[in-house]
Order: sequence, then structure tokens, then C-alpha cells
Amino acid sequence: MAKKKRTPEEFSTDPATQQMLIRAEELGIGTAFTRADDMAPCNIGSAGMCCKICGMGPCRLTKDGSTGICGATIDTIQARNLIRAIAAGAAAHSDHGRDMAFTLKAAANGEAEGYYIRDVAKLRTVASYYDIETEGRSPEEIANELADLYIAQFGQQKGVIAPIRRAPKKRQKIWEEQGVLPRGVDRETVEALHRTHIGDDQEPEHILQHAIKTALADGWGGSLIATDVSDILFGTPAPILGQANLGVLKADMVNVVVHGHEPTLSEMIVAASQTPEIIEYAKAAGAKGVQLSGICCTANEILMRQGIPAAGNFLQQELSIMTGAVEAMVVDVQCIMQALVGLAENFHTKIITTSPKVKLKGATHIQFDEHHALTIAKNILKEAIENYKNRGSIHIPDVREDLVPGFSHEYINYMLGGSYRSSFRPLNDAIMSGRIRGVAAIVGCNNPRSQHDYLHTYVTKEMLKQDVLVVETGCGAIASAKLGLLLGEAGLDQVGPGLKEVCEAIGIPPVLHMGSCVDNTRILTVLTQIVEEGGLGDDIDQVPAVGLAPEWMSEKALSIGTYCVASGVYVIFGGSSPVGGMPDKVSDSDLVSGLISKGWEEKYGGKLEFIADPDEMIKATLDHIDKKRAALGLPAYDPNRFGESGDARMLELEALPLSERRAAIYGLPVAGD
Repeated sequence: MAKKKRTPEEFSTDPATQQMLIRAEELGIGTAFTRADDMAPCNIGSAGMCCKICGMGPCRLTKDGSTGICGATIDTIQARNLIRAIAAGAAAHSDHGRDMAFTLKAAANGEAEGYYIRDVAKLRTVASYYDIETEGRSPEEIANELADLYIAQFGQQKGVIAPIRRAPKKRQKIWEEQGVLPRGVDRETVEALHRTHIGDDQEPEHILQHAIKTALADGWGGSLIATDVSDILFGTPAPILGQANLGVLKADMVNVVVHGHEPTLSEMIVAASQTPEIIEYAKAAGAKGVQLSGICCTANEILMRQGIPAAGNFLQQELSIMTGAVEAMVVDVQCIMQALVGLAENFHTKIITTSPKVKLKGATHIQFDEHHALTIAKNILKEAIENYKNRGSIHIPDVREDLVPGFSHEYINYMLGGSYRSSFRPLNDAIMSGRIRGVAAIVGCNNPRSQHDYLHTYVTKEMLKQDVLVVETGCGAIASAKLGLLLGEAGLDQVGPGLKEVCEAIGIPPVLHMGSCVDNTRILTVLTQIVEEGGLGDDIDQVPAVGLAPEWMSEKALSIGTYCVASGVYVIFGGSSPVGGMPDKVSDSDLVSGLISKGWEEKYGGKLEFIADPDEMIKATLDHIDKKRAALGLPAYDPNRFGESGDARMLELEALPLSERRAAIYGLPVAGD
């Protein structure tokens, strides 16, 4: 019996996406959604029971006691597959950090056109972490030394990477005892691949120990470096008004969509688009100007710093082209679908690749070089503007939502106390009192095998009802943005009474946008500051907090999840486990699943679990938060304890007719009595 095809409503909860999927069907064009329906996943590979690391296989282990040709067991194969995925994810994000460090070096030496140090305060703060002298030195001198230190972290052969010192002291001690303190980013990633070559490491627990080490080199190394340098060069994010969804595209303007992950390119395109030269060039072509928008993590980078709108998240990259309104999609690295070029042939859109690491057959390649960044960015925009005349019919969904992104950990610190007494104390106090039950970080990708945006938004809304503060990054953050949960105090009618009081008092949305997927390091920094503030334990594993990736699909997500677990966080992924085995068919094929959950919890206080059902995911999250509250001796969560603040009462009074309001406030008789 043929599998039932999903409807647009079953593919996505987002109305703009639904509209474009209907258009795709009318045009007879396939998308990632329909390809997911057509492509059944391999149940053996998805369970981690297939090995293809040498030419004797692939070996598929589907029977009790079966081994690969070399004798490798299911447990060994699963552990090898997992660490290889973690290594690839760590390499992607850390290579991003490496490029940022080299850009900082070039900018400090005046060799990077268009780049300069925008956040000197952040530069000095970061330099102080590494005992770099700042007194009496220019920003360029400080940046030069910091860049050298950061560049050295990638190739370091011995010792411990420097950024690790920013983790809680107790956490560093655990890593030392477990032998997982990372040396250099590159060394740990290379060793991960070496260990998994045919005939090398065969003990699952030993393999997974190095998986932790590799992930830590990413989270507390490469990714942290990427975030630091981006803030120094482009400014530390603070709240700014923006918009999200496909409706941000403009019918009367040249639409350029930037897609990928590295802000070195996108920030220069933003700068170039605002020059009189480019504005006049666009007007001469018959357009009113250039409309920039972003897809995926690039969207988050320029959204949180420049207010440039987000056209959508990962699964909307094809759909933006199908509007017929996009003159050029400019891509760099990571999460770029190969299908884009073939799709663009049905429209006038130019796909422009820019990185020496990424080329697409049939795309236009304009190689980006930070030494000539602004000039290259202008040339890219001119290519798009010249394509405006080739535009045909357009179909832009009239769907967009306002949002306020840009809650860096620095701004959260300021937000809670202002310039005079910026501190995490109010947040800690709110958690300790029970106004805030705990914290959930909801992050990660979109996956077309699940309903687009549904898991992100469903879990988010349920967390808010339970007085759980939500912080988000990446495509998950854009999902909440499209639902209206990132705008000021919007959505507070769906928020528990205690969390509502906190949001009203501080003036924040119930969901805090913290950046792109590389910026999950900001969440680690927040957790560290919560610990250092006091009252919620002396290490991250004691904080009532959970990390969730409901729609994950990327190897980067596995690296992120693993370094968060190693940092002491309970992490839940949606969907099926890539190392889950097939216990119903092959007994004891889920040993690795036990090692990364209970096994890692015993060693690091955090664990990694895969839970497909969103309600079970929510229950596990709340149970964990309540368990951590109890362990700290905090009062049990009581949804009826808060929500009767003076503010709430005043809102009730303001809703009364004037005479009744006066009577209620001043005790006066109602007119006419």
C-alpha cells in the first residue's frame, strides 16, 4: 500500500510555508518536504547499526551476535558513528570560529576592508579572561594579541585550550578527573577520525570519552571564539525590532537573501546595501532599493545586530526562491541545500556561492575575501540588481511577524539591574522563589520528517504555561518569532502567572532570542553566570535547566548537545536516536544509548536522550527541573502562589468603567447610588 502523502497543513504549521507548498504543487516542483515523503529512511542506518568506514562493507548488523567482517560489534559501530558525527559538527562550527579569528587579526592590522572593532568594551572584557594587558593599549593592539591567542587554540598540540577557564571551577575539575580537557580543536577532531579508522579504537565507552573531549573543544573552544569575535567586530547584540517570515520580501525592491552561517560575509553585504552607490544602482534598474533578508543562522546573525528581517528558517530556503521575487540567494557555508540550483532554474534567481569551501554545480561563484570585503559585497549586490529586469510573476505570502531579538548574555545581565547594578541576582531570586520554575533552552534545526515548526512552538508554549523561562537560538528561535512569541510582552496571556510577573516587571518577552546556533555558547555563559551569582548550586548540573532540540537534523546539533551534556545539562533531542539500536529485533543493541544517558549522567551530571513524543519530552523536562529544585532545597513549584501582583490588580481596575474604577480605588460610592 502506497504511503499517504502529507498535506501542506501536515507539512508545516506556518501559514506562509503552507501557501508556498500549495504553489509548489501547482507548479509541479518538488521540495525537501515532498522528497522526505518519497525517501524512506534506512531503519538499519538510522539505528546506528550500519558500518561503512572501510571497503569490506558496508556491514549491516541485524541479528543477535552478528558482527562486521572485521568483527566489530554493534556497540563499537554505534559509538564510532556517533563520534564521527560529533567530530563533523565540531569541525563545522570551529572552522567558523577559526575564520572569525583570522578576520579579527586582519582587522586589527588594518588589512580587512570594511571591518573595524565596534565593541571595544567586549574586546577588553574578553582580553581580561586571558590576562592580556589592556591598560594604555589601543584596541588594535589588544585585538592583535587576542587574535593570536585564539588562532593558536586550533593547532595547539598539548595543554588545555584557554577558553576552558571560563567554565565553573568545579566543572573544570570534573573534566580534569575524567581526562576530557581538550588540547587543540584540530587535534581532538583529527584524533576522533583516527580512532574510528578500521582497526583502531574498539571500546565503546573509550570512544565516547573522546566524543566528549571533541565536543568540548567546540563548545568551550571554536564556537565560543566565533561568538566572541563576532561581537567584537560587529557589536554585542541588544534588543532591536525586526520581522520574520516570507512576507518580508518586497515586490518593488531588489530582493537579496543571504543564507548560511558566517557573519563576515552577511555583515559586509548589509553595509554595502546601504551605500549611496548601491542604492542609486538599484533605482537605475527600476527598483526602489535593495531589500536584504536572511535564511537560517545568517538570518539570526544580521537580525540580532542590524534588525535585517529573517525570511525564514532552514526549510524555507527553497520556498523563498519559489516566490519568484528573489534576485539572488547568496550563500556561504552549512545547511545549504544542493537542490537550490535546480530549483532556481525555474525562476530568475541567481544562486551565488562565496566560500572556497562550498561550491554548487551551476551556481555563480564570487569568492569572498575579507581583505577586499566591501568591494566584493558591492559586486555581489550589483549582480543581483542586474537580474531584477529578468523577474517574472511573483507570489509573496502576506505573512510576517514582528519580533525583538538580540538578548546576549551581556544584555540579560544589564536588563536585570541596569547600569548601576547589572546582575543575574534578580533571575536567580525569581528561580529560587518559584516565580520562574526553571529554564529551557530550545534550539536546533528543522527536519522535514516532522511537521515544520510544530515541535518547536508546541514545546515552547507548554513550557511558558508552566512558568519556565525559554531561551532560543537558530531555526528554533525563528519558529517562535513567526508565532509572535518574541515581541515585547506579546503572548503573556499564554504564560504562567509567575513568569508573567517577571516579564511584566522587567519588560521582556517570554522567549529570549539569543542568536544563531554557534551562539549556544551564550547559553553556557548564562548558566555559568547563574552559578557564579550564587543560590543555585556551585556547578551547572545543579541549575534547574534543560536543553531541547525538538526538530534536530544536523551533525552540529549532536556536537552542541554533547558539549552541553559534558557541561552538566540534561539534553533532550526529538525524533529517533541515531544510536538507538533495534532492541525489538536485536537484543542489547542499545548499550550506547545507555552510555550517553545514564553513563554520562554519572560522570558529568548531564545526559543525552532522544524522545519522539512532545508530551513525553515536556514531562521529562518538568520532572528534571522539579528534581533539581528539590535537590537545592527550593520550594516546590506552585502555579497558584504568584500572579496576584499589584500590576495585575491595576489592570483589572483599569478595565472597569470610570465610576466603578474610582469606587474600587478610593472607596467612593458608584455614581447614581
